[in-house]
Amino acid sequence: MNIESKRLILTEISWDDLENIHGLHSIPEVDEFNTLGIPENIEVTREVLRPFIETKNLVVKKKYSWTISIKNSSEFIGIAGMNLSNDKYNRGEIYYKFHPSHWGNGYATEVSKALIKSGFDDLNLHIVEAGVATENTKSIHVLEKSGMTREGLRRKILPIRGKWLDNYQYAILEDDPRDF
Repeated sequence: MNIESKRLILTEISWDDLENIHGLHSIPEVDEFNTLGIPENIEVTREVLRPFIETKNLVVKKKYSWTISIKNSSEFIGIAGMNLSNDKYNRGEIYYKFHPSHWGNGYATEVSKALIKSGFDDLNLHIVEAGVATENTKSIHVLEKSGMTREGLRRKILPIRGKWLDNYQYAILEDDPRDF
């Protein structure tokens, strides 16, 4: 399942994307609020990607992961994903990461909205959620611009660089108002 927005294309990841994704995960600014940490080598990244790639063709999937490229140039600029509950709750949790050279262009909001729309329209979800470190003000702004509502605080749930950080929980329901 691929997703298109006005300026971007989200393509399900494949082994051909390993080097780009490893490079993205190796950037300290991208790792600031990332629970994965910077990978020691490309083999660590390969193992992180393995469950996404090996389950790509399943009829019932729990995980989606996409590369993000600019439409008119095919330039790789980041990754996004959605983890599904695959149960009676019909929930999906989204995430995204971008190369710092593409921060501030509205791409995160565009991707967030595209994931929400696809979650409701293509995957028939009831709710789309996202977690965000309480200190990650840029991503908080993205989620709020995407129509999501802050629903709660999960205390010291994110293991990042040897510390436990707090996390805000955001969500949007299928019948919440949205302009996309």
